[in-house]
Amino acid sequence: MIRSKLPNINASIFSVMSQLANEHKAINLSQGFPDFAVSPKLISLITKYMKKGENQYAPMQGIMELRQIISEKTEKLYNRKYNPETEITITAGATQALHTAISTLVKEDDEVIVIEPAYDSYVPVIKLNGGRPVFVQMKHPNYSIDWNEAKKIITSRTSLIIINSPQNPTGATLGAKDMEELEKLVKGSKISIISDEVYEHIIFDDQKHESVAKYPNLAERTMIISSFGKTFHATGWKIGYCIAPESLMKEFRKIHQFTVFSVNTPIQYALAEYLKNEEEYLKLPEFYQSKRDFFIERVKDSRFSIIPAKGSYFQLLNYTGITEEKDFDFAVRLTKEKKLASVPISAFHHNKLDTKTLRFCFAKSEKTLEQAAKILCSI
Repeated sequence: MIRSKLPNINASIFSVMSQLANEHKAINLSQGFPDFAVSPKLISLITKYMKKGENQYAPMQGIMELRQIISEKTEKLYNRKYNPETEITITAGATQALHTAISTLVKEDDEVIVIEPAYDSYVPVIKLNGGRPVFVQMKHPNYSIDWNEAKKIITSRTSLIIINSPQNPTGATLGAKDMEELEKLVKGSKISIISDEVYEHIIFDDQKHESVAKYPNLAERTMIISSFGKTFHATGWKIGYCIAPESLMKEFRKIHQFTVFSVNTPIQYALAEYLKNEEEYLKLPEFYQSKRDFFIERVKDSRFSIIPAKGSYFQLLNYTGITEEKDFDFAVRLTKEKKLASVPISAFHHNKLDTKTLRFCFAKSEKTLEQAAKILCSI
């Protein structure tokens, strides 16, 4: 028998709830994947490059055409130039990029500040690298960050802070004031930052995404993670990227090359061509806000409390007025009895903090959302 490196880690909550949804033939609003089609144009571009013969290994860093257009896109949106040769790497999805980034920056006995509720891949990778996660709790129900609390837990061992905006699972976003507070927090230190920005183009109510790239004093110490799967409704393709200053990217690539080496070649070429049309990602806020608003409108008369998501494609619903059940138990019962799967927010807390809140993915067709809303209103 081997000794487990992660003895207290079980199957991901996404796997658990999706399996339950499949077993009970429930509508699956638990896992974050769209149920509508990928752009036919993008699919045809992949076919084009497959037929053209672009089917062998891509360069370890990613094809230059794609890195170049990412550089141009980032500069246009956030006014910071990243060198496509030395500061951008294409990855096998954002989760791989996060794994590689954390592995690059975390050493034995390092402390890493994690803001909870947090996406569930951060903590296991920190632990795999011998680090120790230290937690800052977002303030329920608006999910704001108390930066004074973060300041109190910084020690000489703090090596990394992980931020995520728009945030999974809460749909909260970080504003300019948050970025200013983060700058103050790390000023004069050697603390690095990982900024998980996979939902950068899914942000609502005329907000602007506050990428770390916009803030020079933060950008110089940050690895930014992005996802084409989230942006273009193709989560199964598992393709994303990391951008970072050359000194950080050099170390990132040392690990990346022995993790996946390179990423799907024809899809990279297809994305490089597809990204030339800015409208394909600039239209996303309006597209997803219409889905958020559609869903909220149809559950507003239910017994659930709603805090409209500011970004991402997840909507939280609080059920305090319905039952005293633990959120996991209620989510399971909802799946089995009402045929609607969600994710309990306690799964994103190290101490299983239960605020009686469930997460629902609204990256779905209107038909799916209508059916889900009817179930919620019947409770």
